[in-house]
Amino acid sequence: MASRTSGKLNMGRVASILPVSDIQKSYQLYASMFGFRKAFENGDPVGFMILKKDEAEIHLSLQPGYKAPKFNVAHMLVSDADAAYEACLRHGLRIIKRLQNKDYGLRAFVFEDADGNRIDVGEPM
Repeated sequence: MASRTSGKLNMGRVASILPVSDIQKSYQLYASMFGFRKAFENGDPVGFMILKKDEAEIHLSLQPGYKAPKFNVAHMLVSDADAAYEACLRHGLRIIKRLQNKDYGLRAFVFEDADGNRIDVGEPM
């Protein structure tokens, strides 16, 4: 079958969808911890929400009774991993992997959000 496009394939936005058991609580956490702001919400009650900060997006999806997997579900690149790490500690979040310089060129750590979603955070060194 022949391709209907020619040349290079360009990619647009790709965003993580985080299942959460309390969408408003999750929004407040990401807003206060990292400065994300609500860009869109849908439903009554709200069942889906898009959060934005700079070039980053997180999509929250309300899933009552959600149980998070025990693997990383998203990766965030940040300009200051130390500041992100301190924000997680201030908010009492569980740190899965402590902040450290990795041999693959990132200063990185992994935290669990309020629903247990594991987020890998890294700053290019």
